[in-house]
Amino acid sequence: MLIEFSVKNYKSLWKPQVLSMVAGGAIKDLQGRNTFEAPIKGELTLLKSAVMYGPNGAGKSNLISALDFMRRFVLDSSRLHQEGEAIQRYPFRLNSQGISEDTEFEVFFIQDYVRYQYGFACNDTRVTHEWLLAYPENRPQRWFERSFNPKTREDEWYFGSKLTGSKKTWKDNTRPNALFLSAAVQLNSEQLKPVFSWFRMLAVIGHNKVVHPGFTIEKCQDDISKTSILEFMKGADINVDGIDIIMKKIDAGELKLPKDMPDEFRKKIMTDLDGKLVKKRAEFIHKMNDSDKTVSFRLEEESDGTQKIFAYAGPWMDVLDTGRILIVDELDNSLHPHMIRFLLQLIHDPASNKANGQLVFSTHDTSILDPKILRRDQVWFVEKDPENATRMYSLSDFHPRKNEALEKGYLQGRYGALPYIGEVRY
Repeated sequence: MLIEFSVKNYKSLWKPQVLSMVAGGAIKDLQGRNTFEAPIKGELTLLKSAVMYGPNGAGKSNLISALDFMRRFVLDSSRLHQEGEAIQRYPFRLNSQGISEDTEFEVFFIQDYVRYQYGFACNDTRVTHEWLLAYPENRPQRWFERSFNPKTREDEWYFGSKLTGSKKTWKDNTRPNALFLSAAVQLNSEQLKPVFSWFRMLAVIGHNKVVHPGFTIEKCQDDISKTSILEFMKGADINVDGIDIIMKKIDAGELKLPKDMPDEFRKKIMTDLDGKLVKKRAEFIHKMNDSDKTVSFRLEEESDGTQKIFAYAGPWMDVLDTGRILIVDELDNSLHPHMIRFLLQLIHDPASNKANGQLVFSTHDTSILDPKILRRDQVWFVEKDPENATRMYSLSDFHPRKNEALEKGYLQGRYGALPYIGEVRY
């Protein structure tokens, strides 16, 4: 469960910017539907979703990219980064200090009924700071901290008494350009695995990235999941009467999958069977209009909207079933506004989202700026400041009236974060 994410000096995010999923205590709208009580000691109410609005180029995609960078660096830095390899951190370049200052990420989250605070800072060549605090029983415990001393050119380490295991071995095997958390888990730290696993719970669909259907295809091989996905499609007003998964044995030379397809989805599409690779594809079954017979259509023969809804179905059902956090850039891309409302309804409804999965997304669809759909603390705006750096702020900062026409107010410029359209002369 995501509580809060902050980032500074990453792409257009120069000064610290914070996205909070903590529900505002004074806001009672949709309480218990769009919110849930965190499963830890103490009173903490979290939001099931958050949406970002702003003009093109304001930095919405960069915030999602920052969270994805943190996720990938945690999961891959120890495994994939080689000694001396540069860290592609993308600092803010419109200020002379941006390149020389560190890029920093921090996240507060809940995993296995424990609240954690984890973060790190890095420059182009090394991790300069890394820290982890745990709050079992709502009391802080500093498990470890690592700080680079520029005078001695060495890391200085602190290990709390509550962190157990082969700390010296993990420390000695942590490269300058890798994270201690990643190295320790690679070397079988059981205590740190829940922290590492939380980053695996993050699913990020970035701007202009194709939503691959592979995950949904894999889930359809389970009859119960296939039934749920079929109901999902029908609930989205997609006219389909059945789904078949067709498997075909192929040689390695026949593979023509997109180069940017994530490995996890690539593996979902293909498995090894009797020494042969198997490629799986989905076919939709439709009843004919003039008889009881049925006809099958390959997924690629369906409309773009149907293909996208099917691709989303698997990840969306997984969020609802497992409590994952789904981050989507431009959710409205190729989707009808009513479809966005349908997807939000699934996330907000306690009956369908029993695991309290969360959604963070950007969109230009203002029709969901409706007090019956979103609370004020779920809405964030993104715009550029006078330094051309991204600034984030919440709709709650404006204290709108309970039944205020939010969509009208936003489009009239009451909350900012609108594009300035100048005059064009030919």
